[in-house]
Amino acid sequence: MEKFTVHQGLVVPLDRENVDTDAIIPKQFLKSIKKTGFGPNLFDEWRYLDHGEPGMDPATRRPNPDFVLNQPRYAGGSILLTRKNFGCGSSREHAPWALQQYGFRAILAPSYADIFFNNCFKNGLLPVVLTESAIARLFDEVNAFPGYRLTVDLERQVVVKPDGTEISFDVQPFRKYCLLNGLDDIGLTLKHQDKIEAFEASRLAAKPWLARTLAP
Repeated sequence: MEKFTVHQGLVVPLDRENVDTDAIIPKQFLKSIKKTGFGPNLFDEWRYLDHGEPGMDPATRRPNPDFVLNQPRYAGGSILLTRKNFGCGSSREHAPWALQQYGFRAILAPSYADIFFNNCFKNGLLPVVLTESAIARLFDEVNAFPGYRLTVDLERQVVVKPDGTEISFDVQPFRKYCLLNGLDDIGLTLKHQDKIEAFEASRLAAKPWLARTLAP
């Protein structure tokens, strides 16, 4: 998993509440058995005027010019600004995959659905919780100033505005540790690889029949 320490990026404003995971990545794209390739279909039903299906070439589709991801001033954005209860609905882990594979590294919102919130941390995506008033001010500033960029500093737990103003945020220490060190669940387990290998060796020595394979 990619580490998250400090990230500076262009802010993309998605001015909607209760954005569910089916809007983030529609259900037809969950057919894939891979963990990659979801970025082009992020917010698919809002992003395109035609219906999308797996395997379609995005270059052949009709983009919705009114949707924020298709507006030139937000091209290359990597910080998503949105409203309360982001990521509600089903528990699909594909939602943070799609956001991250599009290019987002952090999300700023007043609140998130619990499962989506947890899935973000497990996939290297930082969901920052700010007050509704702070989020509202950021929306005003993003809309007023093209090219608006923020710095998200996980180590110091602050969001830094272009004028240097800092907004603090809370993050659970264990989640912070994992993001700073790029550790997902597998990475955490592998930190104990020596102990795991020692246990497997001692178990095999005591019960050698475990190594036998059944005849076909």
